[in-house]
Amino acid sequence: MDMQLAPAPLVTDPRRRLILFFFLMTAMFMATLDNQIVSTALPTIVGEFGHLERFGWIGSAYLLSLSAVMPLYGKLGDLFGRKYVMMTAIAIFTVGSAVCGLAVSMNTLIAARVLQGLGGGGIMVSIFSVNADLFEPRERARYQSYSSLVLMASGAIGPVLGGTMSDLFGWRSIFLVNVPIGFIVLTGLAFMLPYRKPHRRPKIDYAGALLLALTTTSIVLATDSSELFGALISPQSIGIVAFGAVCAVAWVLVERRALEPIVPLQLFRNSTFSLLLVISVMGGAIAIGMVNYLALFLQTTTGLSPSAAGLLFILLTGGLVCGSLSAGRIISTTGRYKPFAIASLSCSAIAFALMSQVHAGTPIALIGAIMMLHGIGIGLAQQVPVIGVQNAAPARDVGAATGAVTLSRMGGASIAISIYGAIIASGLGKVGISIPGVADIEQLTPKMMASLPEASRQAVADLYAAAFSPLFMTSCAIALTGLVAAILLKPVQLPRAGKTAAQTPAAEAAE
Repeated sequence: MDMQLAPAPLVTDPRRRLILFFFLMTAMFMATLDNQIVSTALPTIVGEFGHLERFGWIGSAYLLSLSAVMPLYGKLGDLFGRKYVMMTAIAIFTVGSAVCGLAVSMNTLIAARVLQGLGGGGIMVSIFSVNADLFEPRERARYQSYSSLVLMASGAIGPVLGGTMSDLFGWRSIFLVNVPIGFIVLTGLAFMLPYRKPHRRPKIDYAGALLLALTTTSIVLATDSSELFGALISPQSIGIVAFGAVCAVAWVLVERRALEPIVPLQLFRNSTFSLLLVISVMGGAIAIGMVNYLALFLQTTTGLSPSAAGLLFILLTGGLVCGSLSAGRIISTTGRYKPFAIASLSCSAIAFALMSQVHAGTPIALIGAIMMLHGIGIGLAQQVPVIGVQNAAPARDVGAATGAVTLSRMGGASIAISIYGAIIASGLGKVGISIPGVADIEQLTPKMMASLPEASRQAVADLYAAAFSPLFMTSCAIALTGLVAAILLKPVQLPRAGKTAAQTPAAEAAE
């Protein structure tokens, strides 16, 4: 079999490899910061543009386009080499950030977020694929735990920076800050990252890419039906579901015959790959999908300012880093990742069960402790799906497998954001009482809420706390679903240096 030999390392000089890793992490910081920095500024943006019914779309539009293009970027990297594919993604993201900063209406902003997502999807997939080129499996586990430091920085700085910058310079500055970072990263990669030309001739599966993008888009639009069409089950939503089902069936038929499928279907024959995709979907729903709603919950229920609410995210991110760094070290030593998937989803399920009981008068310290527990849960299994599928896939399909698992994570987040939005809108829509000083509860900004009389502020806080309770119970159920998939995983052990990635599926099957 011609794929038994593992490819030579992309960069052999350790110092140059570390510098490259720094540039990759800077790009990752930019893409993840963008999702986090927006969260605390969202209520202010809604206050300026109105349209709370489209609140979820600011996050959803980014994740939707990001999800749609992820598998395509993974495949393009396999076919054309990762360098120029990644640089193109960073350039698109930087232009999208500039357009977001210049948005003149809610619709313009949502359209610009779509453009940002088209670049962000490429950044997220390409980083993990380049890491697979630079490091062998166990070393990769350690370096991907270091990437948690970057997630810590974006998670801790993002909400604080988003709240502070929107208070001081206006919310537009939170998008424009990406532009100089983008230029620096592009310059660094242009000079430092070698170009490895793949041995196979490029054959792009355009039909597969288009059908997969249409399927993903249909899923997200269907979950957003209550906001778009006024009801979760309506003629339009049924039409979208039917269209999505047809696209999904057509995609499977196209991928069976494609010479270079976007996601090779033989990957799904490996139960490890399929279960890790389920864990990835649930992980995206409870980690990424929840960020914006936790920020809204803190600002409306506790009465904290955007900046103060952002500070609570430091606890969540601190837990994330503690969990991720310790998991990365232990996985690197033992080569086993299943226990971390189980521990992770257990922590998150407990955290959301506790969060569903939080009311307007709950001490801030208790809320902070619950957020920290959730952070530890996210961190413990943050790298598990990527490391697991890269180990289970043949070397020639690492990019496609990475794209599939990253897509499933972002797809889970995007769908969850829509579901969470529908739950909150439903909870607030049932309110039949009027609150003195509040014309429309959905258009309250944090500053307006702070200026309300004490009784009115308490009434608003109670309403939001009641609306959020079913949302947290839903998240708990999602975490428990992921936990079942984690328990069903085979106890696979990652190979040591010297063993090829291509040998591992056979070894795993034997095990």
